Amino acid sequence: MERTACVDLRALPLQLLLRAHPDWKARPVVVVDRDTPHGIVLWANERARAGRILPGMRYAAGLSLSRELRGSAVAGLEIAGAVEHILRRLWRFSPRLEASAREAGVFWLDATGLRFLFPSLENWAESIRKDLLETGFDAVIAVGFSRFGSYAAARTGIENIVFGSAAEERARVRQAPITRLGLNPALVDTLLKLGIDTLGGFIDLPHGEIVRGLGVEAGELHRLARGEGWEALAAAGLREPVEASMGLDYPENDTARLLAVLALLLQSLLRELTRRDEELATLQFRLALDNGNERQETVSPAAPSLDANAILALCRLRLETLALDSGVVEVKALAMGSGKIERQEALFPETSARNIEAADRALAKLRAEFGNDTVVRACLHEGYLPEARYGWEPLERLAPPKPAAPLVAPLVRRIYTPPIALPPRDHREPDGWLVTGVADGPVEEVIGPHSMHGGWWMREIARDYYYVRTRSGRWLWIYHDRKRRRWYLHGEVQ
Repeated sequence: MERTACVDLRALPLQLLLRAHPDWKARPVVVVDRDTPHGIVLWANERARAGRILPGMRYAAGLSLSRELRGSAVAGLEIAGAVEHILRRLWRFSPRLEASAREAGVFWLDATGLRFLFPSLENWAESIRKDLLETGFDAVIAVGFSRFGSYAAARTGIENIVFGSAAEERARVRQAPITRLGLNPALVDTLLKLGIDTLGGFIDLPHGEIVRGLGVEAGELHRLARGEGWEALAAAGLREPVEASMGLDYPENDTARLLAVLALLLQSLLRELTRRDEELATLQFRLALDNGNERQETVSPAAPSLDANAILALCRLRLETLALDSGVVEVKALAMGSGKIERQEALFPETSARNIEAADRALAKLRAEFGNDTVVRACLHEGYLPEARYGWEPLERLAPPKPAAPLVAPLVRRIYTPPIALPPRDHREPDGWLVTGVADGPVEEVIGPHSMHGGWWMREIARDYYYVRTRSGRWLWIYHDRKRRRWYLHGEVQ
């Protein structure tokens, strides 16, 4: 009979945060979606939960409950790197494993037949747990007969568990509390109000009624809990990086000569990737300096490639921006590959004024020259103040445009960061207020005020916002700060 194991690194982002700040372990700690008072708590440790600081709250609300609270955001790239590292550790315990696409830190392993390699499945599970502990990760392993059964057991338990029969696994699943499954807090509250606090009561509900009454997310969870919707284990492919290094006879600072060394190393890396039928996805090079320091840089082509000239062009852009405080005595290069994709040219290629691949190549050059965090895109956040309602996130790839003819031309609000202080308004002005000077003329129309209050957890903010139209036709977005008794220009509608 097939056996499936679930390895659950509970709240992996929280574990990464505590690894970076070991002095926080004795305090309540949370992971937020962004480092602002308006940030939403995504994960909370036991000390935070004991202080009623729960996922879904704002960080400012948590601070009001505990002065000892510590929190920060964890970058998506850091989480992805940790998942990749854990996959490589788990590869030694099963030939087939899969990382969850829904939840970082959850892995499924094929445990079928492993009892012939280990004294018992209990010993196998404990070996996995000890191996992860060596790298600073705490995990719970459950060995069962189904994906959801092993997941529910690992998520709700604190010790490893090996089920002896499928009936034992089903009984454990029915007793699992819904509050420990990492569900949407709003969904959990709704189920608790209905008197459902275990998965057994949830599974017994009719599927159609769940979708209509509780939404699509609850319906998907119901299908998974009943054993439906799971595909066969999609084993991840293990890809080892390719490494090469070269020592220099004397400290080197010249960019051209360092690029020549990188070119020699890159040729060796590309030959090995070609032999593996892979393409280069990321190139990481380390420069060991004469003073004992080390610089590490990473470049990535717009798409996995074996084009040495294009990759060296990115390396040249990155090297030209480096300010080394000593000469380089050794260069190490590491290449991560990805499966080679066979591309077929279209018989009748479409002509377009916008070339997505060319744009991706241009963005790759910008990252190489100015850093990987240079190319970002705006994303919306929940916030009270206008400047807290948006943020920036890395842009990896451009999406094909999907233009639609708008019925009404959209208005764009340009926000100034920080707001521009305006001169004091003279109440004795006979001909109107000159907000931006004589060039735009006086204010001829005013819409407002729209009052806004907040910031009591740090510094109280009281603003009165107005839309004003000048004689030149410009629509300006201004506000009066009651606390500072000053006027500010916060934006413009175009």
